[in-house]
Parts: sequence; structure tokens; C-alpha cells
Amino acid sequence: MSDFTHGFWPIYISVITVVSIIGTWVFLRSQTTRKLAPGEKPELMEHTWDGDLQDLNNPLPRWWLGLFYGTLVFAAAYLLLWPGLGNFAGVLGWTSSGAYEAEVKAAEARFQPVYAGFMKQDIASVAADPEARAIGRNLFLTYCSQCHGSDATGARGFPNLTDHDWLYGGDPDTIVATLTDGRNGIMPPLGEALGPQGTKEVANHVLSLSGRKHDAALAAAGKVKFAENCAACHMPDGTGMQALGAPNLTDKVWLYGGSEAAIIETITKGRNGVMPAMTQTLGTTSNKEAKLHLLAAYVYGLSQQQ
Repeated sequence: MSDFTHGFWPIYISVITVVSIIGTWVFLRSQTTRKLAPGEKPELMEHTWDGDLQDLNNPLPRWWLGLFYGTLVFAAAYLLLWPGLGNFAGVLGWTSSGAYEAEVKAAEARFQPVYAGFMKQDIASVAADPEARAIGRNLFLTYCSQCHGSDATGARGFPNLTDHDWLYGGDPDTIVATLTDGRNGIMPPLGEALGPQGTKEVANHVLSLSGRKHDAALAAAGKVKFAENCAACHMPDGTGMQALGAPNLTDKVWLYGGSEAAIIETITKGRNGVMPAMTQTLGTTSNKEAKLHLLAAYVYGLSQQQ
């Protein structure tokens, strides 16, 4: 990739662009026939087909030529005023980053009073405000929907945010912490330690915890292995530990699938779930704290609607 940042490429692009414009102008000039005098007949080209079908060297319509020359003038003016010739920034000094920053500043100035009003309220109050929910939804669709879905119901490996099941807790302060710093949930692989048979036994015990169909004999054998290898995070009764993000195994909510095969895969290979920190995603705008506040309120409100 560094090859394309070499100083040669701006010069190469500039030369190709200028040569193309000049070449197009030369080609148009070479193909332009002088305007015929009144009564003058156009030149007859070499061939005549089917006895009377002739190819005449008529001049091109002037309006048609004018359009082509106009595009060349437009191209030259554009490249003079705006960037397009390699490193030449254009007389106007326009840049895409400058335009973006100007739009961001204008948006911040517009929404700062609105944000300031919501920052004075707690998250529960903001979550109940229709205007705040609308803003929060736009933020969610921009920054979160790629993983959690536009309806926030999640997908395999990405939590459903509309229910009451929370890996790390669903109170306002915890949601703010999750959004601010992100999460890194690690389930270590236990397949090598347990072996194929032991993994199957533990998987059936996990199935039994939520009342799912399972093999009773395998589950009984897996209970001891679960206590030795899994209870430290998931608790002896399988209810999980929000401090570690260890899921509750006694309900019917499964982040990676609740079939025997999916559970065996999880135990064998482990899981590594990453939630990025929104402080990085939201950038360095002055309204970042307010955006986090509104986004946290929207996420909090999603689970309060049921």
C-alpha cells in the first residue's frame, strides 16, 4: 500500500490528466471540418456502397462541438479550482476533511443546546423522552446496528438488547460503562482438558440446567466436571456472574446457540466476544459525552418497553 503514497504517483496522475485533456482537444480539432460555403457540396469519401450510398465529409454540428469543447473548459476550470491534479489542492483550497469538519462544527453548534438539556437529566428520564429516543435511535443505527441489528434484537454472537437478559448488567451505570470502555468476554477452550466424552457430558449438564432435552446419565456425569471447570465463572447453580460477563445458563437465552452441538463447540473451542469502546467510535467531538448519555438511555429504554 505504501507504493501508492510515493511522490511519483501524484505526478503520474497529473501528467495523465493534462495529456488526456490536451489530447481530446487535439483530436476534436483534427476531426473538425470547415463550415461549407453556401452552395458548396461536401467532400465525397472513398467508397460508395450499393451503387448510390455515399459517405460525405460533412462538418460536425457546431452545437455538438460546442458541448465537447465546453466539457474541456469545465474540466480545466475544475482542476484549477479544486483538487484533482495530484498534490495540487486547487485555488479554493477545498478538502474533504475540511468540509467534514465544517459540517461537524455546524451540527455541534445546532445540537449543543439540545444535548445540554438532556445532560441535566438522569438516564431513566432521558429514556422516557420521545425526542431523546429519536436522537438515541439515530445514534444506535449509526454506531450499533451493524452488530446488534436495526431492531436491536441481535444475532448469533451479538446480544439481544430488547430483552431483560444482560451479560454485565442492565442498570444505567453499567450500560454507560459498557458503551464507554467496551467489553471483552473470554470463554477459555476446555476441549483439551475435558476430552470429547467429558465435553459431551458437560454439554448435557448445561442443557439440563435450562430444562432442555438431554441425556440424564451424561448430565449426571457432567455435573461433577462442571463444578470443577465451569462453576468458578458460571456459579455452581449455573446462574452466571455479571461481574465477569459469564452468562446465566439456567434460562433459555443463548448467545451462540443452545443445541447440543453448539454448546459442545463453545466448550471445546471457547468464545471471544468483543464489544468496542464507543469513546473511540464516536471520535473526539465536544458532544461525545452527550452522545454516550443519549445512546445509553436509548439502550436502557429498549429493555424497559417489555
